[in-house]
Amino acid sequence: MSTHHPTPGHPDPASPWVFGTRELGRRPGSMRTYQRTISAPAEPARLGLDTIAVPAGEPIELDVRLESVTEGVYISGTVQAALTGECARCLDELTDEVEVEVSELFAYPDSVTDETTDEDELPRVVDEMVDVEQTVRDAVVLALPLAPLCRPDCPGLCPECGEKRADLAPDHGHETLDPRWAALRERLSAD
Repeated sequence: MSTHHPTPGHPDPASPWVFGTRELGRRPGSMRTYQRTISAPAEPARLGLDTIAVPAGEPIELDVRLESVTEGVYISGTVQAALTGECARCLDELTDEVEVEVSELFAYPDSVTDETTDEDELPRVVDEMVDVEQTVRDAVVLALPLAPLCRPDCPGLCPECGEKRADLAPDHGHETLDPRWAALRERLSAD
């Protein structure tokens, strides 16, 4: 008895990111909708950036439509997930949510689109399946801020002492002395 193991480049039918297209056939206009909740992957396949990401194991809500078109299967819909990260100014932990639109054409094998595009330009329908993981990953990562903030007016950290400016008194400051006068100051304070 043989066990099915997906080969590289072929979608794993057991993956929650993979959708079968057999029911659609190749009749342009045929459509199916799906709602799935998928657990966010952990490292190294983490969904996000170093500063903000969907935490491993958190639910990712997919609401997608698969539509058969002349050249392949067109995927469209929305992705929603919770985010955690670190404020780029004050380094506090932050939480947020992301909701993004996804849309991608998966080319049929031997279609004009398949023959006229490179493998890395457009995903393909393989063995009557589409794997939307990279499409979702690209959409989510592009929607994330490169420098997430805990709030839009976050004052950040004091560059002198490293304390959070939000916790400091309004008159907080540090005496800055021109290093050229330091020796004179030392001499005067010694007397």
